Amino acid sequence: MGIDENDFFRRATIQICSSLDIETAMWRAMQVLKDFIPGEEMYLHLYESGLGAMRTIAGATLSEGRKMDRITPLPPAVRERVSEFSGMRAINQPESEPGLQFMLGYYGRPDTSALVQLLEVGGQKLGALVLLAEGKNRFSEEHARLFSLLKEPFAVALSNTLKHREVLRLKDLLADDNRYLQRELLNVSGDEIVGADFGLKGVMTKARQVASLTSPVLLLGETGVGKDLIASAIHYSSPRKDGPFIKVNCGAIPETLLDSELFGHEKGAFTGALSQKRGRFERADQGTLFLDEIGELPPQAQVRMLRVLQYKEIERVGGTKPIPVNIRLIAATNRNLEEMVKAGQFREDLWFRLNVFPIHIPPLRERKEDIPALVHHFVQRKARELRLPSTPSLALGAIDRLTGYPWPGNVRELENVIERALIVRKGDTLTFDDLSGGKPGQASKITVLADEPLKLDEAMSRHIRRVLDMTGGKVHGKGGAAEVLGINPSTLRNRMNLLGISYGRKASSR
Repeated sequence: MGIDENDFFRRATIQICSSLDIETAMWRAMQVLKDFIPGEEMYLHLYESGLGAMRTIAGATLSEGRKMDRITPLPPAVRERVSEFSGMRAINQPESEPGLQFMLGYYGRPDTSALVQLLEVGGQKLGALVLLAEGKNRFSEEHARLFSLLKEPFAVALSNTLKHREVLRLKDLLADDNRYLQRELLNVSGDEIVGADFGLKGVMTKARQVASLTSPVLLLGETGVGKDLIASAIHYSSPRKDGPFIKVNCGAIPETLLDSELFGHEKGAFTGALSQKRGRFERADQGTLFLDEIGELPPQAQVRMLRVLQYKEIERVGGTKPIPVNIRLIAATNRNLEEMVKAGQFREDLWFRLNVFPIHIPPLRERKEDIPALVHHFVQRKARELRLPSTPSLALGAIDRLTGYPWPGNVRELENVIERALIVRKGDTLTFDDLSGGKPGQASKITVLADEPLKLDEAMSRHIRRVLDMTGGKVHGKGGAAEVLGINPSTLRNRMNLLGISYGRKASSR
């Protein structure tokens, strides 16, 4: 009685398509094949032309299937034969096929018969499926014909497996990127934020006080002081840290698109609305929404913003169904909202809603004790970004020049100055000869004392010693160095210990 090919194909295909793990599918298919073809092992190979090698990604026997990642380097002559291979071949004499002979010999299986089926989808070669049986002359033409029936099911299964593995790989990469970004954000925005122990100490104290709550926060300060970093610090120190942190620059969105960006829109709500869109409020659900430059909101948007804050729900443009949102709102502005309220430019009731917990971030010119640490931070980071072979040191007097400059652009301007200095530097030291970026009438009036190397720790040490000279060596109390520097006396003493600066009895014994 002849073999029922339809039954064979149906049974084998069901097993081949039963799992996205190709090794499991191959093992299950082996349970069907054993009744028709004398195969003992099956392997799935991909030809890596860039490597000039064969990559084995899966294998199966009658007892198991296993995921593999085995690279077999191929000699040039074999590579050419492999790249030309097509269709289906029954190879009962391995020495007649150099490619197979090499592979079998490489793994110590010289006397083995093979059925080799090229797998293609849409004319693209995906790989080759190989069924092995120990000994020569093990496969007949009938075996080869039956095995060839499984070309399409195995090709589809392989294509799905490769896509599935790519999705898993990208998912792992995304998870790894998220973990990395979380660490980076915590380093930038958490307790390690530059200036947290000095000029920004009061700001960080307030940020930690409010982080665990759901109260709205209003960040006030000039452009470039780092309001976005403080907002990040609050979010990533809060119970919502695992939720989204969505940023919106209210001044950067055209007024005609503001409603759509903030609240989303339904399909067909206006010309060009080809699909439904979630707005920033919806995307921030269960997390934090950071509205930067909120003073730029037009009057109508202020009304809708007030409604969202009152009722905790939004409506998409063109929609009629209220959508509840659970968000923590952090707003920021460089404008005087109270004066804008008096001038009728900002709604008083919205200002009251936002001004629950205001935090004022001082400009850089009011916290110059942070400049040495900021310089160290930016020099290190920018040197990495610019891929410099080494990190330059500072010329003598460079910190004096930087602390003597008024910094109208605040921390952002300092960052730009450092990057510019790294780009145009001559030699291994940074002098900061041009703090104005070439603008006339804005050059620093502080001159560099000498072009001799000065480490950042030396610069900080010199600054602290200068303040100690001003205070007569007094560290603690009214008029002491800690008060002048705006830091806790114990923090200053710890820093002095690290820098080797004596104080108290140790100073008097010098």
